[in-house]
Amino acid sequence: MAELVIQNAVKHFGKFTAIDDVSLTVSDREFVVLLGPSGCGKTTLLRAVAGLGMVDSGRITVGGKDITFLPPRERNISMVFQNYAIFPHMSVFDNIAFGLTMKKTPKETVRERVHNAAKLLHIENMLERSPSQMSGGQRQRIAVARAIAVQAEILLMDEPLSNLDALLRLEMRAELKSLLATLGATTIYVTHDQIEALSMGDRIAVMKSGKILQCDHPTKVYDMPVDQFVGGFIGNPPMNFLSGQVGRYDGALRVQIGNFSLVPTDEYVASLRPYEGKPIIIGIRAENMEALAEPVPDALEVNVEVVEPLGSQNLLTIHVNGDTLKVSTHPDFSVRMGDRIWLRFPLHKIRWIDAQTRRSIAPDLAQALAE
Repeated sequence: MAELVIQNAVKHFGKFTAIDDVSLTVSDREFVVLLGPSGCGKTTLLRAVAGLGMVDSGRITVGGKDITFLPPRERNISMVFQNYAIFPHMSVFDNIAFGLTMKKTPKETVRERVHNAAKLLHIENMLERSPSQMSGGQRQRIAVARAIAVQAEILLMDEPLSNLDALLRLEMRAELKSLLATLGATTIYVTHDQIEALSMGDRIAVMKSGKILQCDHPTKVYDMPVDQFVGGFIGNPPMNFLSGQVGRYDGALRVQIGNFSLVPTDEYVASLRPYEGKPIIIGIRAENMEALAEPVPDALEVNVEVVEPLGSQNLLTIHVNGDTLKVSTHPDFSVRMGDRIWLRFPLHKIRWIDAQTRRSIAPDLAQALAE
C-alpha cells in the first residue's frame, strides 16, 4: 500500500520559510494536486518528497516506511520535471529506459517496460528517434513514459504541462488523467493552473506562503472556500467579493450593500449574529448571479461597464460601491456597455467572510442539519 504521509514538514532557505509546518496524507492510488501561486512552496514540498531537498524538520513516510532522510535512489519514487529533463544525445528508448538502467534492471525487463510505457503514451513508433526530432508534446510524453516505466510507489509531477500551448495542454490533460486512472498510481501533481487542478485531482491542496490552507474535493474547494484567498485564487473569473455591513433592519438580520440589503438564509443567522454592526465580506461566483433586463423585487440595479463575449457566455464587469463585480450571463442575454440591468443573488450561493480574518464564516450546523 503506497500511502504517502507528510507530517509537520518545515523547510528554510536562510531566513525564508518555504514550507511551514505542512501535514498531508495522500491515500493509496489517490491523485492529489498541489495548487498555488509561484513561490508558495509547492515545488519545494514535492522535491522534499522526492529527496532532492531534505526537510529541516518533520517526517515523510511511504507505506509506513520512514523515507525522510533517505537518498532519492532508495525512495522508490518517480518524478516528472517541468522542463522534461530529456537527454538530447539519447534515443527515445534510452531516455525512457534511463531510470531502469540506473537500477541495473535486466535488459528483457527494461525492453518490456519501455514498450509498455511508450504504448500507453502513444509513442511506441518513435522509440528510435532523437528527442530533437520531436515536438514539445511528444517530449513531454517521453518524460511521463520514463516516470511510469520505473513502476515506482509514488509518482510526482511538477507542472508537466506548463510548457505546452493551450490546445495541446487541453489534450494532454485529458490523456494524463485517463492514464493515471489506468495506472492507479499514488500521485502528487504540482500546478499553478487552477483549471488543471479542478479537472484532474481527486483532491486539491491549496498552498500559500508555505502552508496548506485547504485540502478537499475540487467541487468543495470551489464552492466552499475556507477563506478569501482560496475563493479568489480558484475559478475563472475568481470569486467576487463585496463589502457589506451586518445590521438589524425591520426586526430581521440583514447585510447591507449600500442601499441594497440581503437576508441571510436560516442556517447562517446564528453565525452572523455576532457581526451585528460590523463590516463583512460577501463572496459569490460570477455564474451564481441572475442578470435580468427588467426590474424585479429584491434585485440590485447596476450599470454595465464592460461586456466580454466569450462564446459560451458573456462576462460583464460592474462596479458596486467601489467593488468590481464579474457577472456571467447566457450568450443570448442582450446587453451592451452602459446598459442598466438588475442582479438577483441566490442566497444559498453566498459565502460570508469575516472582514478582519478573511476566513469564511461557517453555517450553524444545528440549523443546517434540521433542514
